[in-house]
Parts: sequence; structure tokens; C-alpha cells
Amino acid sequence: MASHPALPLAGRCVLVTGASSGIGRAIALAAAHHGADVAITYRANASGASDVVENITAMSRRAAAFQLDLANDMSVRTVAKQVQTTLGRVDVWINNAGADILTGEAAALDTLGRLDRLITVDLRGTMVASWEAVSLMQQQPAGGVIINMSWDHVISGMPGTNPQLFAAVKGGVLAFSKALARSVAPAIRVNVIAPGWIETSFGEAVDEQTHHAVAESTPLKRWGRPEDVAGAAVYLASPAANFLTGQTIMVGGGLVM
Repeated sequence: MASHPALPLAGRCVLVTGASSGIGRAIALAAAHHGADVAITYRANASGASDVVENITAMSRRAAAFQLDLANDMSVRTVAKQVQTTLGRVDVWINNAGADILTGEAAALDTLGRLDRLITVDLRGTMVASWEAVSLMQQQPAGGVIINMSWDHVISGMPGTNPQLFAAVKGGVLAFSKALARSVAPAIRVNVIAPGWIETSFGEAVDEQTHHAVAESTPLKRWGRPEDVAGAAVYLASPAANFLTGQTIMVGGGLVM
């Protein structure tokens, strides 16, 4: 009988920020399913993080959860050291965490307040975390992989105040990632995932008419699922993507091409 191919992330240590629910949770579980030991971070949802860790350890992988506040530089540095101590190294650092200005407490902020939150967490936080990842990976003979999260509509635009805020901040993440990729090659690869309409807490909260309209306007005729984003993350983290850096994979069903 032919042997099964090796798991693509076997022997690798993966860190996923914001992994207590939604897309981050799906990425963490997929990484473990494909052979990785996984560290996750959470800001407030400790029970969700604990559940993810339990699911990963049930796969006979090592797992640990760490509280992280991306708006606090020291918190980022502390978590980087904790993960290195716990897992020994970080081969893949996935900056998934972001501020929820649509359904969370920040939704009540005014426009400038929401902008400041996005800049602090999604843009500045991603930059600081990426630099911490680089510092760790430059000490490792095999280097590493960084994956950052953007948004597919930064390419095409979308009307509305919140889309303007997201476009500016997530566009900044995309541009920063390209510059970082050139700065840290060849030892470290940096790529971007740009999700579109994904069935997270926001997708579940929209009215039925909007939900249907999004699906109908998407060439693949459905909303995306967190697992769709996780599949792209596993690919970019794996040896199959060893010749990719500075690239963006749009996971949006073809709505933006």
C-alpha cells in the first residue's frame, strides 16, 4: 500500500493571533490538522481560546494560548517571548487579529474613533507584530513565514464610511507587507491573504436580503467560510509556497479579481 504524503506543516510551529473564534480559529485548527504545533492569542475570549487549545491537543499536537493586546507594544513583545519559550521557535506567524468596529463595542464609536482603533490594532499592531516575528525568525537557520490579513476590496473600492476606513488601513497592511517581503528575503517569506465576504459574526448578523445579494453578486454564488481562508493560510505556510513572497491571495469567491 502506498504511504500517505507527509503533512505539509509537520514539525512546524505556527502562531495565529486572534484565534479564539472565527477565521483565526479555523486557521489554527487547520494548521494543527496539517501537522503543526500551534500557539494562539486572544484579547478577551479566554474560554474560546481554551476550546481551540483543547481541540488541537486532541489531535496530538502541542498547543498554547496567550493573551495579547495588539494596541500595546509590550504585550506583543511579551507574547513573542512566551511563544518562543513554550514552543521553542516560531516558523509561521499569522497576523489575523483585528479590531471589530462593526459588531463589537467599537461600533458605537464615531468615525474618527473607529479609524483610530483600526489604525492602532490592524495597521500598527500588524506592523509591530511582524517586526517581532522577523526578530525571532532571523535567529532561526530556516527563517520563517509571515502571513498578514488585508481585504479584497482594497483593490476595487467600496462606497461607505466604514469601507473607506477598512480600505485605508487594510490597504496599508498590504503595502507594508510588500515592503517587508523585500526587506527580509530570502530567509523570511511574507504574504497576504485578503478575505472578502466571510461568514463570521458580521456575516451572520446581516439581514437576509443583504446576505442573498452578496451571494448573488459573487461569481461562486455563496459567502466564504472561515475554512476557505484557512485553506489559503495553510498553503502559504507550507513548502508548496516556498517560491512565493510579497503576494496576495484574495479569498472572496471572485467578487474582486
